Amino acid sequence: MTTRTKLYALAATLMCTTFCGLSASASAPQKKSQAPGYYRLVLGKFEITALSDGTSPLPIDQLLTNTTPELIAARLHEAFLKTPVAMSVNAFLINTGDKLILVDSGFGNFFGPTQGKLLSNLKAAGYAPGQIDEIYITHMHSDHVGGLIIAGKAAFPNAIVRADEREADFWLSKERMDQASEPLKGFFLTAMRALKPYRDAGRFKTFRGDTDLAAGIKARSLPGHTPGHTVYVVESEGEKLVILGDLIHVAAIQFPDPSVTIRFDSDSAAAADARVRQLREASAAHEWVAGAHISFPGMGHVRADGKGFEFVPANYESFP
Repeated sequence: MTTRTKLYALAATLMCTTFCGLSASASAPQKKSQAPGYYRLVLGKFEITALSDGTSPLPIDQLLTNTTPELIAARLHEAFLKTPVAMSVNAFLINTGDKLILVDSGFGNFFGPTQGKLLSNLKAAGYAPGQIDEIYITHMHSDHVGGLIIAGKAAFPNAIVRADEREADFWLSKERMDQASEPLKGFFLTAMRALKPYRDAGRFKTFRGDTDLAAGIKARSLPGHTPGHTVYVVESEGEKLVILGDLIHVAAIQFPDPSVTIRFDSDSAAAADARVRQLREASAAHEWVAGAHISFPGMGHVRADGKGFEFVPANYESFP
């Protein structure tokens, strides 16, 4: 064997050793995880951070109302989706420079392993639960208040929690719970458990209707989905973001046809009317919108499109 042949043989052996090893390592178990779920948006002098609590499978073919199975199937097909749809559960952190204000808190430990990720994502985003000054609740369904507690204690030990008093009067009432249907009783129990440590500590405060809550942040009453459903309007240096709460559950269907409602609505006609009015305003004024159940990060703009609307997601931007 010549020297050149020996060198070729040695090179082949080394290459085989290297690449065979790489090939073998490719059979490692899949990680089955996502990157930390936070996304930043600069709004004037404010910084908005979208926080993911995770996703939940939503059997929308069984839940959407004022539509037909055929229309649901057609819209899902157009959006490359099928039921159950993985529904995002998002919360939004507003850093005004003076205060840290969280809007909603996700499911917490009240649902399952694909939820309850808000606190870890908050920490990944650079904040600690003890830094949160205030928490504004859009409404008291479990996927918006469940994350307020951990093992029965306040998850945000220094925060004041605020919500519309009509929402509190409804979901924190044992009398109303006793009169409710069995499927609804769980919503009452979760709301009562989630708010208890804050109420006991005197850190739960209500407001009524349209209210200025902090510099640049206003509550806007839009009942229908629940009796005290509230959206929050955030404005800084002429830029405006409207945090929609549950005005939208399934973007692929309710943006193009805002008349479609969901069984969770306490007053479906009022919920549909609120959705149309708010989306029409956001479209005309070119306002940012953020939705609790729009696919994470759930922020973007709304464009009028015939009798409905089109959602235009935020363009991704990195920071220095």
